[in-house]
Amino acid sequence: MSVPITLPRAVLYDWDNTLVSNWDTVRAALNHALVSFGLDPWTAEEARERIKQSLRDSFPRIFGERWTDARDLFYGYFAEHHLEGLRPLPGAEALLAHFHERGVYQAVVSNKNGKFLRTEAEALGWTRYFSRLVGAQDAEFDKPHPAPVRMALAPGGIEPGPDVWFLGDADIDMECAHGAGLVPVLIGLGEGSGFDRFPPVHRHTDCTALHGVLYGLVDGNGDTISLQTAVETVPARTKPTP
Repeated sequence: MSVPITLPRAVLYDWDNTLVSNWDTVRAALNHALVSFGLDPWTAEEARERIKQSLRDSFPRIFGERWTDARDLFYGYFAEHHLEGLRPLPGAEALLAHFHERGVYQAVVSNKNGKFLRTEAEALGWTRYFSRLVGAQDAEFDKPHPAPVRMALAPGGIEPGPDVWFLGDADIDMECAHGAGLVPVLIGLGEGSGFDRFPPVHRHTDCTALHGVLYGLVDGNGDTISLQTAVETVPARTKPTP
């Protein structure tokens, strides 16, 4: 389909599975907590479908009254291993550099614990790209609530609106974008079953594909132009949540 795209004023990113891959470590830490509680470990497919909310929103449902004990087990394992499995996804840094060079405000809104989020950005040498990295428990509420969006935009004095993009790989990211009045941009096939209610405006297979589209938004003098461009659409997964 043909969709008009203009260079945004600001871009907010989800972190895991949008810019970086650290999935195996997240699942291993969760399974460490599950097994310690006598529960069955989750398969990769089960984990991808179920792990979207922040820990403080999801662990009470999974572990009940002892969820804080499970939290400590999870964080203990993850703190020890999370940098070992951290990998940037294809095209992620090129996309960040593209926006950075053009003065586009960038920040992260993630449901990963803020301490781990900022440690990972520092390890990759990416902190220079972001005006703020907002993780779980940094704001009063976590994603999909708009509170972390407002926190992420605050250093730039930017109000949520149609000149701000939210890039993410899951339906919770699209829900957050819709709720905050941002442009929802889906990266990848789409994790979750909520895309009928919270559809993306643009879809791209990965950061490399989006970066390729963006080359058409800036002319030879570095000036922003408006472009009718063919945006690649990819099917969103619509599996029911167990």
